[in-house]
Amino acid sequence: MLNYVAPEELLAPLVPAGVELDRWRGTLYVSAVGFLFRDTRVLGVPVPAHRTFPEVNLRFYVRREVDDETRRGVVFVRELVPRRAIALVARVLYNEPYRAAPLASRRREEGDRLTLEYRLRWGGREHVLEATGGLPPVRPAETSAAYFFTEHRWGFGVSRGGRTLRYEVAHAAWEVFPVLAYRIDLDWATVYGPEWAFLNEATPSAIVLAAGSAVSVYPKGKLLPVPVPAPAATGI
Repeated sequence: MLNYVAPEELLAPLVPAGVELDRWRGTLYVSAVGFLFRDTRVLGVPVPAHRTFPEVNLRFYVRREVDDETRRGVVFVRELVPRRAIALVARVLYNEPYRAAPLASRRREEGDRLTLEYRLRWGGREHVLEATGGLPPVRPAETSAAYFFTEHRWGFGVSRGGRTLRYEVAHAAWEVFPVLAYRIDLDWATVYGPEWAFLNEATPSAIVLAAGSAVSVYPKGKLLPVPVPAPAATGI
């Protein structure tokens, strides 16, 4: 997870109705995330030849207050996977911004080091994300940046009719590997659009290399419209 400071004017138009931008210590972030799905099942059913595959996505962070509970979640800008069928199913089920592209991942363990690498072909060139961490992984403190970026339990999106969608993402707290080195060769403007070109010159503020875990996704449907407070009565 490569985490960058992002301006509010870029993220605000992408926020679904009923949620608000979430900050880490007062600052807004976007994250480029590479990970590997293993033994994937859709509605409990494994799909042959589509159970293990990598994904690279760009996401930012939001929150929603529900009955004195803060529900932290993510909104995806774009999600890239290597097979068209995966992208199609994800768009149909969740209306998420999935696209198919040549994408591969590699995991290497050498002594007390673990390296994860993601290679994407997009826009006529190859893009590379890579990080090396020390073994073994450790449980991050709940006050740490690593915990903030990995422990958003909710996903939010927008239906084809413009309503806000929500789904729950349940998993055990992720352990993380202390990051020793990383490499980023990514043309942000080519992959995500010209508005993201500023990240070509930026340095990530935090890098998280997580061990991952079993994950379950539970669709929760559409949010009810957010009630608009009535104007306060005035009088003399």
